[in-house]
Amino acid sequence: MSPTPQERRAARHRLGTGSSAPAARRGPSGGRKKPITVDAIIGTAFGIVEREGYEALTMRRLATALETGPSSLYAHVVNKEDLDELLIGRLCTEIDLPKPDPGSWRQQIISVCTQLRDQYLRYPGISQAAFAAAPSNLDTLRVSEGMLAILLAGGVDPQTAAWAIDSLMLYVNAYSLEVSLVNRRLSRSDDTWVVSREELLDRFAALPDTFPHTKRHAEELTAGTAHDRFDFTLGLMIDGLPRQPRNP
Repeated sequence: MSPTPQERRAARHRLGTGSSAPAARRGPSGGRKKPITVDAIIGTAFGIVEREGYEALTMRRLATALETGPSSLYAHVVNKEDLDELLIGRLCTEIDLPKPDPGSWRQQIISVCTQLRDQYLRYPGISQAAFAAAPSNLDTLRVSEGMLAILLAGGVDPQTAAWAIDSLMLYVNAYSLEVSLVNRRLSRSDDTWVVSREELLDRFAALPDTFPHTKRHAEELTAGTAHDRFDFTLGLMIDGLPRQPRNP
């Protein structure tokens, strides 16, 4: 008897994502179509997200792109949440984790977060798949393990390091989602909801005197790129971590 999707998911958690055995196509066109595998499902899902955004990714839309029915997908993935887990796990395989160095731990943890951000930004809105999901498969756990090792090497105590990883991941996810939403609005013909810096400065200048600080510091409030603010916030979070004194 073939393993159930739940059994395959449990095996992935023990052994990594891997590829499933191909499912035979049925019907008169079955021999002309590529077999359905977990890798085929993941690759097709990424293509949909890259072209249409994460909101377009449904099991039915994915099945249509694979020229099959949704029931065929459920032979390989348990549900949409399982697919989300596979997608985030696959992105995590692209993250380069350095050997933890007490002398450069700060730059190392920023590098990991930046790599994760860049992976998410390749696929508009895909960071939504990481919200409310604890790392569970080996590909995702590899990144959290690497981040934990870096923070511990930097002298951060284990409990603080554990919660810091949660906070950093949440910020990276939220930042990536916001940038994706802005880019999607800019790509539309009606981009009136995206305000330029010049227009924002004009709006601030026209504010009544009951907003004295906003008017006076409009330049500072609107300064920098999105990535400048990303770097600033990561630095703020990391520099605020209490660290244990190093042994001489």
